[in-house]
Amino acid sequence: MSTGLVTLFGGSGFIGHYAARALVEAGYRVRIAVRRPHLAGDVRLAGPPGWVDIAQANVRNRLSVERAIEGADAVVNLVGILYEKGQQSFESAQLGGAQTVAECAAAAGIKRFVQMSAIGADENSESDYARTKALAEQAVRNAIPEAVILRPSIVFGPEDDFFNKFAGMAAHPVSNIAPFLPAIGGGKTKLQPVYAGDVAEAIAAAVSHDDVQGKTYELGGPSIYTFNELYDFIGETIDRKRYALPLPYFVAKPMGLTFGAIWKIPFLPLHTVLGPPPITGDQVDMLKTDNVVAEDALTLKDLGVDEIESIEAIVPSYLWRYRAYGEFHQKGEA
Repeated sequence: MSTGLVTLFGGSGFIGHYAARALVEAGYRVRIAVRRPHLAGDVRLAGPPGWVDIAQANVRNRLSVERAIEGADAVVNLVGILYEKGQQSFESAQLGGAQTVAECAAAAGIKRFVQMSAIGADENSESDYARTKALAEQAVRNAIPEAVILRPSIVFGPEDDFFNKFAGMAAHPVSNIAPFLPAIGGGKTKLQPVYAGDVAEAIAAAVSHDDVQGKTYELGGPSIYTFNELYDFIGETIDRKRYALPLPYFVAKPMGLTFGAIWKIPFLPLHTVLGPPPITGDQVDMLKTDNVVAEDALTLKDLGVDEIESIEAIVPSYLWRYRAYGEFHQKGEA
């Protein structure tokens, strides 16, 4: 028997796959609300036949949002972007989208609402990403005071855009000639990577539990690392020695702004060919502050997630493909 229906906006993304699986395991039927349903078919594998459905919805279109939440008992909003392209801006996707979804849910009488934010969300931040995340939190709480806010640090897992990105850079043939990775701001920024599966469990708990309503949780893994320490970990894992090349903020910022501007050009869809830009000006701004759980914050453990995975336990299981000889590589063969 189903516990209820949860509409999951952004459910075809990285975290969405894990969240759908966790919600099904918690007894919920899941409706995946996405802009392009034809690209989200694999999410159906998160549950038995009939437990995961897909609906077309665009958070910039209120009518489509209303259709997507019809009959739902809870709503989870995972929609977010790391860089702007086309009509996908931080203002429209993260702030406007969250406000629209929350207002539609409130009009439908839905009280169980989970908003995915991020550690570092701050309405006064120089970063548009962090600023719109904070404003989205306010908009959601204005519409649904009972909403649960989840703020993860860097999220890792086999499909992540963090460890895969830098391992790919370290494995690039150019790195054999120039064995360096850019350390913006000297690589001293602190991060607390959290496993996608643990974030998914937190989402399921936020939907299921009554005593979490109206609260904000910061989600981080068991350990804190500097950027340079993560570079060392990646290099050790893929057996490729790489050195951090300090890149001051005043140098990195114009580089990031240039890449960001080029990736926005409509007739140059570089993101479909080359993937995300190497760095954007907004991301440089985010790296000026540490991305770790605050000492006084509610955490994963307050949501009942006690067994928290580390990068040491998970990341080597998928970074092997960046070793010189893949899964058959023996240390020292590079």
